Amino acid sequence: PHVGCIMIWPKRPGSWKRGAKKAREAFRRVAAAIAESEKVYMLAEPDVIWNAREMLAGIANLEVMEMESNDAWARDVGPTFVCSQDGCVRGIDWAFNAWGGAVDGLYADWEKDDQVAGRFCERLGYECYNAHPFVLEGGSIHSDGEGTLIVTKACLLSRGRNPELSKDQIEEKLRAYLGARKIIWLTHGIYNDETNEHV
Repeated sequence: PHVGCIMIWPKRPGSWKRGAKKAREAFRRVAAAIAESEKVYMLAEPDVIWNAREMLAGIANLEVMEMESNDAWARDVGPTFVCSQDGCVRGIDWAFNAWGGAVDGLYADWEKDDQVAGRFCERLGYECYNAHPFVLEGGSIHSDGEGTLIVTKACLLSRGRNPELSKDQIEEKLRAYLGARKIIWLTHGIYNDETNEHV
């Protein structure tokens, strides 16, 4: 069961046009819908946190947290949470390089995004596995929560992620961090989504 959902208030001009006005209206609607059933943590950079607080005022079950980031893709830069058999929940802080780093990443500076997962876990008091330098985004994996993981070759074997690792070595990392027992490799994922085909 979810304890909550992490979102990031949109700001980056390269992704969100016209001051992100329409994007922020959409994010508000999404946050309000999610907050009906679980807590929403809306991360916002210092220079736009006033706007987030103003636009999200009145939504119960929502907390605006000041945190730096380069863009608004919480699924990919936030922590992946895992739960042990005894119920202990921990975060995983994967390395993030804007979906491909110097090879084919979408923006040149991703340092703040790369720190979101660790900072969020620290802020909320969760222990966190540091998986660096292994590059992975939340959107590049899908799990049934019972040991089966679905990934794509197009993404996880792309030159911009972990080119020094073989497919078998990547599987070892996924098994170690996620407790995966079965890994299903699809050849392709979402076509033309700028992430080397997330699953």
